Amino acid sequence: MKSFRDFVGQLRREGRMLELKKPCSLKLELASVMKELDGRVVYTNRIPELPGAEAVGNVFSTKDLVAEYLGAKKEELVGRLIHAINNPTKPELTSAGNAPVLEVTEPMVDLSKIPIPFHAPKDGGPYFSSAVVISNDREYGRNCSFHRLMVIGKDTVVARILKRHLDEYLLRADGKGLDVAIVVGAPINVLLAAATSVEIGKDELSIANSLASLETVKLGNGIEVPADCEYAFEAKITSELHDEGPFVDLTETYDIVRKQRVVKITAVHHRKNPLFHVLLPGGLEHKILMGMPREPTIWNEVSKAAECTGVNITPGGCSWLHAVIAIRKKSEEDGKKAIEAAFAGHKSLKHVVIVDEDIDIHDPASVEWAIATRVQADKSAIIKSNEKGSSLDPSADPHTYATAKMGIDATKPLVAHGKNFEKAGWKKVNVQDYI
Repeated sequence: MKSFRDFVGQLRREGRMLELKKPCSLKLELASVMKELDGRVVYTNRIPELPGAEAVGNVFSTKDLVAEYLGAKKEELVGRLIHAINNPTKPELTSAGNAPVLEVTEPMVDLSKIPIPFHAPKDGGPYFSSAVVISNDREYGRNCSFHRLMVIGKDTVVARILKRHLDEYLLRADGKGLDVAIVVGAPINVLLAAATSVEIGKDELSIANSLASLETVKLGNGIEVPADCEYAFEAKITSELHDEGPFVDLTETYDIVRKQRVVKITAVHHRKNPLFHVLLPGGLEHKILMGMPREPTIWNEVSKAAECTGVNITPGGCSWLHAVIAIRKKSEEDGKKAIEAAFAGHKSLKHVVIVDEDIDIHDPASVEWAIATRVQADKSAIIKSNEKGSSLDPSADPHTYATAKMGIDATKPLVAHGKNFEKAGWKKVNVQDYI
């Protein structure tokens, strides 16, 4: 399987990567350029603060790029993820001498020598935005998850940790701190696996290995990391708390300041001439990596209620709050059953549209056409009040996250009444023969 840098190199050779010609500062400038070029892979080695340092972003900003990396079609991605989640396989452990990430070990930890951007004007500081934290628990085993890390010193960051698996591992450490590894520049199978929502005790690196073959290597603190990632940091999450934030969230709005755990970096390993992966906060790459791994969980739940044929968590819905789901309808109640199942499959979902399989769920105009021609709001919509929503939704209650949710059944009736609900088809022609 190709590494992160293999894929970046391929894009560069094929002229599909934009190389910045003008020097670009880590303070606000690099992220702003990436935002203007969102959806296109951006590379620079012209960073005034760190001459010669290399950074790359927007690498997985489309599903097409993700599919290309994995050697799949875009339509196959959800199925590939479902198979990997349901059939994890343990990655192969390699020796330190065969691990590219251990090519260089820095004699001293100094995060100021790494191209970590200060992204937006109101941010609390420079942030690792693409960091995957890998931890171990004696009973539950290995866990991999994304955590933004705000730099507050040469060897110190603050980690935003939600009340999920890593938080549970910390509670089980009884205040003694938790040894972890932090990786940057990991291959896409690792990034997708780390973003999945699976039950505690399910090893995300084994999910990654089922998506595409993976080798790991043990660091000095005993934590296994992908052997070909760009950076691997040995660290300890402490019981000390520090302000974290503000920071731009998935919704492109600022998240609030909270007291969060301080993390001490104890060792830095990296490849020769490492590439620092900049994940633009609120950008398309952020949305892809957050949203795509929720599509399999929605698919699994909807499939219990109806025959699901497609799931798309949409970028316009922040790749978190909105989904379009296609079903092969067999009873008149299938659409409404699919709505309820979708909310069960992704608890943060706020609005969902159910369509027939003749609708392109990746084309907003096609979905809007289905709503326009197949929906009567008083019969087709389900509205749920005072539901538990997402902390990422700025319109939800800021304390309880209570929100209203809506599902729209935009499927056509099985037995037509009045006008025909079918969209007209056309003879296939090669238009180049006519012009």
